[in-house]
Amino acid sequence: MTLTPTAFELSFQPNVELISIVRRFVSDFYDRMIEDRDTVSRMALATHELLENAVKYASDGATFLSITFEPGETTSTVSIRLVNRADAEHIAAVAAIFEEMSRHDDPFSHYQVAMARSAKRKVGSGLGLVRVRAEGEMTMSHTIEDDRVTILAQTTVRARRSS
Repeated sequence: MTLTPTAFELSFQPNVELISIVRRFVSDFYDRMIEDRDTVSRMALATHELLENAVKYASDGATFLSITFEPGETTSTVSIRLVNRADAEHIAAVAAIFEEMSRHDDPFSHYQVAMARSAKRKVGSGLGLVRVRAEGEMTMSHTIEDDRVTILAQTTVRARRSS
């Protein structure tokens, strides 16, 4: 595992093809930095889900993605931040998802509820953010400023030091 913080930032208009490319980059890059396949896999999953949301809901397509890895003595912190502009309907949907997440302490039980509801939907699954929280084992937060939505997914992992 790297002993120095690592980070990268992308500002672009993601599309379905670029989402897969960025996911592979995140996986390949952090696989060499972190050496913990589970953490790297969760980072790639979260990046993929957040970018899919940006493709679907960004009002102008422009998206800012940053990923940081901050190693510590006993734990390390991974932060994935996605920023994009959205219209009022999608901002309300994001706020509703976060409000619902705040009412469910157990991410996996909430994921089960969301999957059951998703089976009845005709458009979109509405599972992306809930999946990042449950399968990605990440804490989720968001801020909304005017039409700008920022979503932050973070996880803490046990530090493993290379000898």
